Amino acid sequence: MSVAVIGIDDRDRICFWGPGAKDLFGYDDDALAEPAGLLFPPPPSGPGTGAHGAGAAAYLAERGRTLGYWRGRLPVRHRDGTVFDCGFRAFTVAGEQGRTVVMVLASRSAELDRVKTNLAFLDAIFETCPIGLLMLDEDLRYVHLNQALADMDGLPIEEHIGRRMPDVMGASDDAGLDRLLRGVAEQGRPAVGHLVGVRREGRDQVRSVSLFPLTRAVGTRPGVGGLVLDVTDREQALVEAAESRERLALLDRATTRIGTTLDVKVTAGELVDAVVPDFADASVVEVVDWMDEPEVFDPRLPLVTHRIAARTVLPPPAGELVSGLETVRYPPGSSIHRMLGTGRPIAVPISADFVTTTVVHQERARILVDSGLTGLVIAPLIARGTVQGLTMFGRSAARAPFTEQDLRLAAELSSRAALSLDNARLYSRVQDIALTLQRALLPTSLATSPHLEVAHRYVPGSHVTVVGGDWYDVISLPGDRVALVVGDVMGHGVPAAAAMGNLRITAKALARSVPEPSLLLAELDACAQEAGIELATCLYTVYDPGTGRARIACAGHPPPLVLHPGGRVETVDAVLGIPLGVGGHPFRTTEIALPDDAVLALYTDGLVESRGRDIDEGLALARTVLSDSPDGLEETADRMLSALLPRPPGDDTVLVLARVHHRPRDTR
Repeated sequence: MSVAVIGIDDRDRICFWGPGAKDLFGYDDDALAEPAGLLFPPPPSGPGTGAHGAGAAAYLAERGRTLGYWRGRLPVRHRDGTVFDCGFRAFTVAGEQGRTVVMVLASRSAELDRVKTNLAFLDAIFETCPIGLLMLDEDLRYVHLNQALADMDGLPIEEHIGRRMPDVMGASDDAGLDRLLRGVAEQGRPAVGHLVGVRREGRDQVRSVSLFPLTRAVGTRPGVGGLVLDVTDREQALVEAAESRERLALLDRATTRIGTTLDVKVTAGELVDAVVPDFADASVVEVVDWMDEPEVFDPRLPLVTHRIAARTVLPPPAGELVSGLETVRYPPGSSIHRMLGTGRPIAVPISADFVTTTVVHQERARILVDSGLTGLVIAPLIARGTVQGLTMFGRSAARAPFTEQDLRLAAELSSRAALSLDNARLYSRVQDIALTLQRALLPTSLATSPHLEVAHRYVPGSHVTVVGGDWYDVISLPGDRVALVVGDVMGHGVPAAAAMGNLRITAKALARSVPEPSLLLAELDACAQEAGIELATCLYTVYDPGTGRARIACAGHPPPLVLHPGGRVETVDAVLGIPLGVGGHPFRTTEIALPDDAVLALYTDGLVESRGRDIDEGLALARTVLSDSPDGLEETADRMLSALLPRPPGDDTVLVLARVHHRPRDTR
């Protein structure tokens, strides 16, 4: 904005002509000594002159002399003849020889209004803006600030003036704030949204500081202006949102990792691996071994648990603390009892009260105190209304304490883990029942004969596939004959074990009354159909030591192998038939001669068929191993299992090896 400075003497002539006057009116120094009326337009024609021309100049000078200070607006004329409004400030000053001079400040009215508006706007900002505003001088000391910043700092405005910003704000990194200020002042580059940590009255704050250089006269260092905003709530919300995302991500990872198998210990290990170290520095899983299934938790009694999984990333002795026990006893009144009483997770500090009420052994208490853990979350493992056990999550002083959100995450993790553990527990119970039933139905001892050496093996499938329906038997028959039977009921679990027992007992009962193998399989087929057994295979062989021959009937079972004394292995593949339970197809008997000392190998499909290997490849490998087995039957059985079964086995497997001996002829 151009401001003209003009002096008018007592004769209303121009006696001072400042540089701004030339810019405003267009006259050079030639305006000096001219009547002041030169600057005003002539009066309009007609009666009344008004404040124009010489009259306007006289009016302006008179106001300044009589009032001492006057301000107002008058139209003026530029040298080029244009007329415009100006704002005036007129006041008297002492001149030479006791004369007075009226000094006049003039500026275009539009520019003056704009300046006044801008000043009013700036005043309003400094008075009412909730954002902290500041001005620092060349030495980076406060020269101006608003009340909002003073309130933010907790000090009056006057106590800021002349002091440095780091000395007043109380930033957690004073040196960093000072470097930021100097960088803006010396390099002239603004800094926008720089976050500064502040500690005020025991409360942590986060402030967003934006700084910009203030240009000064040439040759001087610039000052700094700035805006300060308290963004503690915003940053806290961002932190909480980030923590929530991390918790959801952890829960998602844990969901995919927990319960991949139906093994209780594996499931517990998956839980601790999922939370350490992302959620906790240490974790344990303990299960309750109820003697009676309907038994419920009684807070008046001690609680005994079995620790089945543990992990920590803390240095010793934390490792000894989490994994040094298998059986843990908690006295009544412990934090564990309190947690199980509510059925919800609780957060407890590692305090003297916790150690006294919960840790029974003094040595364990000492290790707990020395472990570095400062807080625990204890969560129940409850599924289908039954307390499965508990899990603990521990943190050291290096991490933030557990929050309510952490308790909710612990509840969700323990709930999902409890369901997986209960599924594994129920599975283990069903499997135990099936294994018990199967062992009860399989023969505890086989029939013996002086004309037959037998080695037998039963290998259950892996834990995942559950117990199967494979079975075998050796039955003594009249006339020194011996029956060997191997079968396989399709399916797994208790139904397969029950069906297997049905067929084995029926076969043993029929063997003494039905001498023909094909007829015996026909009876077994009828029994299978009546019992609802949809599919089962069976190989039935009767060996007669008097003739050295074997009569064989097959119901969809893999063919037997014969190891001849010279090492040749023969596959008896002419005996294949339809599985039991299908019905409508007759069975036939095949008779073969067995040399003295030959070995007959009977087996189920688990021996020769597996994932990645078809039955033909398995049979070829079985023949190779059998032909290269000069050892006894027991050693041969072990070698065949070792060479043919995958680790772990994918299915139940039965192997029966029988070395035959002919009965000497009666020479009497």
